[in-house]
Amino acid sequence: MIVTPDLPQETSAWRLDWPTSTGERVASATLKSTPDDFFVDEDLSLPDELATGGEHLCIRLQKKGDNTDYVARQLAALSGCRHFDVGFCGLKDRHAVTRQWFSVYRPGREDEDAAFLAQVAQSWPVMEHHRQPRKLRRGDHRGNFFELILRDVSGDADAVDRALTRLRDVGCPNYFGPQRFGHNGANLDRALTMDPSKLNRRGSRNPKKPGRGRATSGSGDSKNVLYFSAARSWLFNEVLGYRVKTGTWLETMDGEPGSGENQGIMVTGPLWGDGGTEAVSAQGELERALVAEYPGLAAVFSTTRMKPERRPLRMLPGALEWQWQGSDQLLLRFWLAPGQYATSLLSDVFDITDATRDAGQS
Repeated sequence: MIVTPDLPQETSAWRLDWPTSTGERVASATLKSTPDDFFVDEDLSLPDELATGGEHLCIRLQKKGDNTDYVARQLAALSGCRHFDVGFCGLKDRHAVTRQWFSVYRPGREDEDAAFLAQVAQSWPVMEHHRQPRKLRRGDHRGNFFELILRDVSGDADAVDRALTRLRDVGCPNYFGPQRFGHNGANLDRALTMDPSKLNRRGSRNPKKPGRGRATSGSGDSKNVLYFSAARSWLFNEVLGYRVKTGTWLETMDGEPGSGENQGIMVTGPLWGDGGTEAVSAQGELERALVAEYPGLAAVFSTTRMKPERRPLRMLPGALEWQWQGSDQLLLRFWLAPGQYATSLLSDVFDITDATRDAGQS
């Protein structure tokens, strides 16, 4: 029997902070004091057969102070193509130094590539380039390398080292970052009033990859897509937060999708869709009971025809290493899979102050 947890009803004061893996944060720190403190390098690693020529020119740029969509629009303007004809694997932070891949549709214009790249280089350093037969799409990359500097670290250094060692070996809850929900959860407020019928496509481009699907809109209403994704992500965080609080986030429950197929099944949570969740039995009952606490958000999915998907509950960073630079500054390096948030990883150990938000930057 599932006991519905004592969670708050829908409100404008959305929860945007969820339980940590150990129940506490051992230190506080400041992130993004300068853009150079947050470095991201996109790991594309395409198969060789996709980098041997084609109609799309792929460019790896380094940017600072510009968001991904702005760069994509500028590349389209420089190339004389539609904004839609520029592809990228994911959004990257504006307040950071990021190396990111873009694809630009330029059929039959190979002889003009050098001149075009020279134009691009006037705004952003071009790290490398190649041609390939298809456009880059969301989630095409293998992941992202991060090199971050935390400043004003306050806490016991030995406790921080122990917490980071546990983070390296065990991982942490795979929460969506609070930036997905807008300022004070504004995207969630808007999700409650959006027209879900405009999100009328079912399924995702690659349903075999958990958590990689995305809402798409036949009408091109990107704002509705944003609000839909925020609602879906917040419900996932609520389910994960409950599993963390009850100590079950690393354990397979009865009803986990795919649990009868192999012994190495991944522990996942729901990305809600038409029909709710793919989980059944005890896990399905739990997930439905948790989401039922938010009927307004649940109703967003009633007419979208979006297929339910799954996302891993655990985030395990690759090659995590750290180095103290004095008593209050810490350098961290690690790799994360697509769709995982560095801020969520850090927040499992540190009470993080984002310097760009405190400065009123967006």
